[in-house]
Amino acid sequence: MTAPPTAAPTTADDEAEPDVPEKAGDPFDRDVLPTPPRATSTLLRSLLAPMKARVALTSFLLLLQQAAVQAGPLLVAYAIDSAVPAFREDRHGPLMAVGVAYLLCSVASGGLQYAFIRASARVNQDVLLDLRGRIFRHAQALSVDFHERYTSGRLISRSTTDVESLRELLNEGLQELITVILSFVYISAMLLWLDVGLGAVAVASFVPLYLLVRNYRRRAGRVYTLRSTAIAAVIVKFVETMNGIRPVRAFRREAANDAEFAVLNKRHERTNGDALLEMARYVVGSRLVANTAVALIVLWGAYRVAGGSLELGVLAAAVLYLRRLYDPIDRLGMFLNSYQSAAASLEKIAGLLAQTPSVPEPVTPRELPPLESEHPGREVVFDGVRFGYRTGGEILPRFDLTLPAGQTVAVVGSTGAGKSTLAKLLARFYDPTAGRVLLDGVDLRDLSVPELRRGVVMVTQEAFLFSGTVADNIAIGRPDATREEIERAAKAIGAHEFISALPDGYDTDVRKRGGRISAGQRQLVAFARALLADPAVLILDEATSSLDIPGERAVQRAMSTVLHGRTAVVIAHRLSTVEIADRVLVMEHGRIVEDGPPAELIAGTGRFADLHRAWRDSLA
Repeated sequence: MTAPPTAAPTTADDEAEPDVPEKAGDPFDRDVLPTPPRATSTLLRSLLAPMKARVALTSFLLLLQQAAVQAGPLLVAYAIDSAVPAFREDRHGPLMAVGVAYLLCSVASGGLQYAFIRASARVNQDVLLDLRGRIFRHAQALSVDFHERYTSGRLISRSTTDVESLRELLNEGLQELITVILSFVYISAMLLWLDVGLGAVAVASFVPLYLLVRNYRRRAGRVYTLRSTAIAAVIVKFVETMNGIRPVRAFRREAANDAEFAVLNKRHERTNGDALLEMARYVVGSRLVANTAVALIVLWGAYRVAGGSLELGVLAAAVLYLRRLYDPIDRLGMFLNSYQSAAASLEKIAGLLAQTPSVPEPVTPRELPPLESEHPGREVVFDGVRFGYRTGGEILPRFDLTLPAGQTVAVVGSTGAGKSTLAKLLARFYDPTAGRVLLDGVDLRDLSVPELRRGVVMVTQEAFLFSGTVADNIAIGRPDATREEIERAAKAIGAHEFISALPDGYDTDVRKRGGRISAGQRQLVAFARALLADPAVLILDEATSSLDIPGERAVQRAMSTVLHGRTAVVIAHRLSTVEIADRVLVMEHGRIVEDGPPAELIAGTGRFADLHRAWRDSLA
């Protein structure tokens, strides 16, 4: 059967399409994803909610610790005004009591501080552990189109640099903030109790300090958002360059990459400098206010002591309290420094976690009907399917196709014809914008991910292997498989011989991306993995395009074993791969222009006959 060619509205490379930003201003072009209102605060509450009791305990410990610390100036005041005069009268008890009380307060303060640090450290580490786990799990759950547009470097930045900013805040900043707040409350109350006038002056000095803090938060917030974005850009460029080191060296991109990296690094340096400048302005301003207030209170207090309206011990206690009050101001600046950095990081993490999969799990999942033993494959139907990437324009205009159970179908066509899009829809990496993809009459959108992956497996051109043993990589599709089953799958594919020749056989570590073995061997391992998973539908997307002739022949022999009895869709540029197919589809601009058995199409005068003739001539 031959269908007339029909032009599609848009011609695009369906492999490269997802990488193109959907439009100017696409949030994937920026480092900060759109964050829903209150998403950041909701995330923070959800992280702390399981630890309410421990958070309350740490707060109570710090409350007691501050009470022990702030008792010191009161004891000094009592010693000067009461205990020392009593000592002059040979009454040693009050002064000894002051000494013992001061020692007990110091011991209590140290012990409570130790208990607080231990308790808060456990809370902090549990929060960070939870957050890293959420980022990792959520990133895995997001759909393929997200990962094709949001770079891995940015994901790394979220789980490292941004989480590290939160660690600094939790480990150091929050203690400083709570300490400053408690100091303000304790010391204000003590000063007002000791002397209303001195207390009023001290409280009045809080107003310019508050204005300084508010101004610093506003200005530093913008700076730290820019800084976080700048460091993410540095990480993205570094990861991209290292992942593409071979083309970098092959095309002598070192100098150009170095220049681009220098620009990004300079931007990061500039934003760091801006952050330090804002911090310096805050520290200078706060110290000026604090020192002015202390000088005024000391002068006024001394005048009153000379006039007899104020006791010397009260003035001494007030000065000690003021120093304790204003000393943490610099530390408050450090907290705000950490806070602004952490707030920018938390916003980015919240934006990432707020992303929802474009291929969602069904609310009420269905199960596939049981397979008939004589027909291990499943029927695949594309029913009125339409699909277009976010760039606009349809890759697949109205598309209908039925693949009977157990049939091997080869799909050929020029780049951008829609071949790989067809495969991605069948694997449900994407959902169609209209129509349905059915597996034995069940819409793929009604299948849970585990059910779908048991039924449909895809082997890509890049046979990706994970760090670990050969056996582990083969067993990815069936983690519960025995060693005997793993070796049986490898033997069926023809991979057992080369695996056995490896230094540790099936226990050989293939290292990063399977770099210890050749491309053809990696592809054989991928086929063994697919065979062990035993899917009813198998998709081979350019599975031999990167191999040499001997490697291709070895893989083709493996393909015959893997495809036997299954429904298979083979995406191919090399027409040698088509020879194993029962049926060939020729696609152009998202439509099927030829459909039939390979021999019939070769004997004809259509597009596939021309392609086959050109291929045979190239071999000659």
